Amino acid sequence: MHGTRRLWTFLIVSIALFMGMLDNLVVTTALPSIGRALHADVADLEWTVNAYTLAFAVLMLPASALGDRFGRRRIFLLGVCLFTAGSAAAALSPSSTILLLARAVQGVGAAGIMPLTLTMLSAAFPPEKRAAAIGLWSGISGLGLAAGPLVGGAIVSGWAWNAVFWVNVPVGLALLVLGHLKLEESLGDRRPLDIPGIGLVGAGLFGLVYGLVRGNSLGWSSPQIVVALAAGLLLLGGFVLHERRTARPMLDLSLFAQRHFAAANLAGFLMSFGMFGSIFLIDRKSTRLNSSHANI
Repeated sequence: MHGTRRLWTFLIVSIALFMGMLDNLVVTTALPSIGRALHADVADLEWTVNAYTLAFAVLMLPASALGDRFGRRRIFLLGVCLFTAGSAAAALSPSSTILLLARAVQGVGAAGIMPLTLTMLSAAFPPEKRAAAIGLWSGISGLGLAAGPLVGGAIVSGWAWNAVFWVNVPVGLALLVLGHLKLEESLGDRRPLDIPGIGLVGAGLFGLVYGLVRGNSLGWSSPQIVVALAAGLLLLGGFVLHERRTARPMLDLSLFAQRHFAAANLAGFLMSFGMFGSIFLIDRKSTRLNSSHANI
C-alpha cells in the first residue's frame, strides 16, 4: 500500500475510533438534561449508558471474526452505518425506551468499528512502521475516552441534550463516503465461522458485563446478579475449552503463550479497566443531579 493510501487509512480509522470511544462517556454529562426532557427515572438513565456498554463489549470479538471472513472494510463500514443510524435515532428519541434501543444500536455499530480499525491499520502499514501506528491508535483511543465528559459538557451547556448524538451524524456520513473511496478491502483467514465459539463468548460476555454493570444497583448478592456472573464465567470457561479443542478456533489461545502478546493484552485490559471504571462514578453523579432537579 502506497503512502497516500496509508495516510487516508490512518485518518479514517482514527476519526472512527475517536468517535466510537468518545460515545462511551460523552452521554454521561447529558444525563440530567435527558432525564428532564424525557421524564426518565434513575434506572432509565443508567440503562442509557449500560445499553451501549453491553452491546459494545459483547460484540467486539464476533465483529472481528466477521471482518476476517467477509471483509474488514465491509464490516467496518457496516459498523459506521449502524453507529450513525443509532446516533440519529437517539437524537430523535421521544422517550427513554426509544433512546435505550438507539443506544444499543450505537453499541453494535461501535463494536464493528473498534477492532477493525486496528486490523485495517496493521494491514496498511509495513512491519517497521506498524508499532508507531498502533501506538498512535492507542493514544487516540484513550483520548476519546478521556475527552468524553469534557466534550459532552461543552455541547450540553450550549445546545440541547440531543446535540451529543447529532454531532455523530455528519461525521459518520463523511466516514462512509471516505471509507468507500479510500479504504482497501482486506480479508483474514477465510476459515468457516466458529458459530459455537461466537455463541459461547457472546453469551458469556453478556452475563459477565450485565452482572458488573447492574451489580451495584441490584445488590451484589441478589440472585439475578449472582446467576448472571456465574453463568457468564461458566460460558467463558466453555469458550476457552471449545477454542482449545476445535480445529479452527476463532481465537488462537496459543498466542497468549507469547510474552509480548500477553503483556500487551494485559496492559490494554488494565487501561480499559481504569478508564471504563470511571463510567460508574460519573454516571452515579449525573443521576444524583437528575434526582435533585426532579425533587426541586
